[in-house]
Amino acid sequence: MTKISPEIDETMLTESIRAVSADVSFASDHFPKYKLGPDNQILEEPTGDNSGPSLKEVVGRETTQLSEQHKRLSVRDLASKFDKNLAAAAKLADEAKLREVPSLEGHVLLKKLRDALESLRGLMAGRNKEDVEKAISMVEALAVKLTQKEGELIQEKFEVKKLANFLKQASEDAKKLVNQEKSFACAEIESARAVVQRFGEALDEQERNPENFQKTQEVEELIEEVQEARRIKLMHQPSKVMDMEHELRALRAQIREKSVFSIKLQKELAINKKAEENKSRVYVLHGSETLGSCLQLQPCCDNAPLLSKSSIQWYRLSPDGNRREIISGANRTMYAPEPLDVGRILQADILSNGQKISVATASPISSAAGLEGYVETLLRKSSNEFNVVISQINGQDHPSRSTHAFNVGKMRIKLCRGWITKSREIYSTSMLLCGVRGDAYAPAKSLFWQPRKGLSYVLTFESERERNAAIMVARKHALDCSVMLGGADDEM
Repeated sequence: MTKISPEIDETMLTESIRAVSADVSFASDHFPKYKLGPDNQILEEPTGDNSGPSLKEVVGRETTQLSEQHKRLSVRDLASKFDKNLAAAAKLADEAKLREVPSLEGHVLLKKLRDALESLRGLMAGRNKEDVEKAISMVEALAVKLTQKEGELIQEKFEVKKLANFLKQASEDAKKLVNQEKSFACAEIESARAVVQRFGEALDEQERNPENFQKTQEVEELIEEVQEARRIKLMHQPSKVMDMEHELRALRAQIREKSVFSIKLQKELAINKKAEENKSRVYVLHGSETLGSCLQLQPCCDNAPLLSKSSIQWYRLSPDGNRREIISGANRTMYAPEPLDVGRILQADILSNGQKISVATASPISSAAGLEGYVETLLRKSSNEFNVVISQINGQDHPSRSTHAFNVGKMRIKLCRGWITKSREIYSTSMLLCGVRGDAYAPAKSLFWQPRKGLSYVLTFESERERNAAIMVARKHALDCSVMLGGADDEM
């Protein structure tokens, strides 16, 4: 039995292959040797690597050597080292660029080779066609590997570029350090040169005027001899020095005793003066002269006119007493100082039977302890709420003693009880806020508030501290709104 196989003209096949691959340049004149593994995977035969270390190894080795030598290099050596490494990094980057061209050519070659094999597969049949298909699969696998190699090459290129930028920046920093050290060295050299020049001028002056130099030396020697003679004399006469020290100690003790005695006399004179003033006075002020207290007029003799039948008016005085300001509405026997009175002297004029008697505090009103810090804490908040009781409305006693909320904000003041708002007004020139100046149950805890004309309240706080803090916080917020918040006719 005869096996019949199709005959293919070998000359025609050779001509077709040459026509397709005429413009292709191969590195060798034979197909690379590959082995097919499972699933048609290409297994390369191990070959010796004569290309040397990879780019990553070179960069890593250079970086390690640079970090080891950094501590023992001078500034100038460090700058030169950075320049060398920068040049090496630039060279590596150029090599990476050159490697991109063969990679692109490899893709072109593989594409042409695959096209040629595809054209052959249509002409082949049987076992030859299978060989062509295997060759096509090998070419495709080579294209995949070439793509992977290109990815690795791009990553290496990125690392080389990053290292080059780092080395460039380090080189610039090293150059700056070199210039700075050079400028410092030049300055030190100039200063040393100036010192040497001054010494040279002094030596020249000494050579030109040797007599003056000799006289100066003689004077210095005489001074040293006199000092030495004085020291020897004091050593041989220690009794005089000891006597002088004892006299000084006795004089100091006498001065100390006399100063103590003078202080006692001053205290006694102050007590006697105060007693004489109290005898001559008709009225006195009782109470602490501090913010948060209450000052009260009281008679100190039997023939004093009754205060209930007298006319009273309180004033603020400057510390030197040259300026006096009336406190509008303060015409009672009691007056509770408010924050505006701090640093001023309070004076009360009593007019009875055509006779005017004035009583004033001994010193300016002082602030309460810890009040300023408390107010600073409250000013950090956008609004502050205080519990109050309404004592009067429009000058009339308010019978209800329920607790209300007095809210002091940055733009307005609100008085409410729960959801019910009694009054809410923004800061304006018609608003008044000050310490209570009329009759009140607890003047030191109460304030007078007029939201608008025709409506006023007397509010009693839980403590003197909260009352004074509310006044100070409200005046600060009003000042931020360009409004001077005070009492009637007050000079702010």
